[in-house]
Amino acid sequence: MGLHHPRVFMARSPIGREQLVALDDRVEFVQFDAALTEDDYRLLGEWFENHTDKTLRVYGSSDGSISDLDFLRYFSSVRSFQADALYHSLANIDGLECLPADARFIGLGKTKRRLSLAPLARFSELQHVYLEAQTKDIEVVGELRALRSVTLRSITLPDLSLLLPLSGLRALDLKLGGTKNLDLLPRFTELEYLELWMVKGLRDLSPVAELPHLEFLFLQSLRQVERLPDMSGMKGLRRLWIETMRGLSDLSPLRRAPSLRQLAAIDMVHLQAEDFLPLVGHPTLASFAAGLGSKRKHDAVANLIPLPPEGDWSKPRRR
Repeated sequence: MGLHHPRVFMARSPIGREQLVALDDRVEFVQFDAALTEDDYRLLGEWFENHTDKTLRVYGSSDGSISDLDFLRYFSSVRSFQADALYHSLANIDGLECLPADARFIGLGKTKRRLSLAPLARFSELQHVYLEAQTKDIEVVGELRALRSVTLRSITLPDLSLLLPLSGLRALDLKLGGTKNLDLLPRFTELEYLELWMVKGLRDLSPVAELPHLEFLFLQSLRQVERLPDMSGMKGLRRLWIETMRGLSDLSPLRRAPSLRQLAAIDMVHLQAEDFLPLVGHPTLASFAAGLGSKRKHDAVANLIPLPPEGDWSKPRRR
């Protein structure tokens, strides 16, 4: 048991009180992958009373000891909680009722048995939610009007109508799944971050062009996307990450992005140096990173666009 990473404290019974006292402010996550003793749950719960900005994470449970979330009765101060990689063991999430009603983040990973999301309804102040393959009673998400960030992984929605009540949504991540109808995307007028990753069947990115406040667009492994949206009206767009987008060859829409400052084109091995000509002399571009699969192509692009690859790729702050 101990710190495996400055941001993570890995807890395993027995836990010494002195170990918790020694934790510094770098720690962001306290986590365990097997059930703890009652005394250790109680000890960790007391620590969280003075560290409500930290996240409690449970995962793994290779020994099958984490089958429900009833241990959360010891964590009534936790406002950020995640349970993931518990596919075989987690069978009940009713213990979420023990978390404070003003919790700000809840993440639930995929489980063998689909679990009802109804327990989320009481978290009226929830700001961020992460769901993986959990679709039973998913309509409850649209009732959480305070949400600012939604991540849906391995979840297919017919369209984005479920999320329309979330007028303050700032960040949307669609990972895997098959939500290919983005026609309602322009209705999310406050959106600042959009990630589309391996969304099966997605072809049309044109609705993205109608997001005036979007700051960061992340596109990866969208096999059927063959063109970028018209970016001339995307005045807020400053960062664009495109990765393994094998259907893309025309990069001219990037030339029309009026405020683009950072661009990453990673694992775009099908492109040649001349494909990047539209970016030569871009008036606002300040950072460019390319991964084209060969040193020859990389050097050729670097000669065309002599910009540093460094840049801040953190997501916009989610207010």
